[in-house]
Amino acid sequence: MKIYFACAIMGGRGDEAAYQQLVDALLADGHEVPTAMNAGPGWQVMENSPDPTEVYRRDTVWIDQSQVMVAEVSTPSHGVGYEISYALERGKPVLCLYQRERKVSKMLSGNTLPGIQVRAYGDVQEAIELMRQFLAAQ
Repeated sequence: MKIYFACAIMGGRGDEAAYQQLVDALLADGHEVPTAMNAGPGWQVMENSPDPTEVYRRDTVWIDQSQVMVAEVSTPSHGVGYEISYALERGKPVLCLYQRERKVSKMLSGNTLPGIQVRAYGDVQEAIELMRQFLAAQ
């Protein structure tokens, strides 16, 4: 399955180790993740484009081509929020994961629309299991 993985880039990289483990699990399970580089230290290569229009075009094409989105939302990010909305508008199922001890926007946690699931996790292994359950249901 082609999965768009969304995570904070400019908003903070404190959760990079978790992002990398989540993407590694998706790849190990045989999924295609066009945004895999954003999860690890190679994210700067992806963001070297000085043209915001090119970044927007590239990322929206990847969302359009993906079957689902998995978003790690523990770190607030305008870009991730926009990507989630973009995916939902196009009928893409979205799983939002966040670390249980963090507070997330009520625009996410209170969203009861079909197509989005917002789940808290205690450790990365639990997050991986939540991802696998979500993907198995698609």
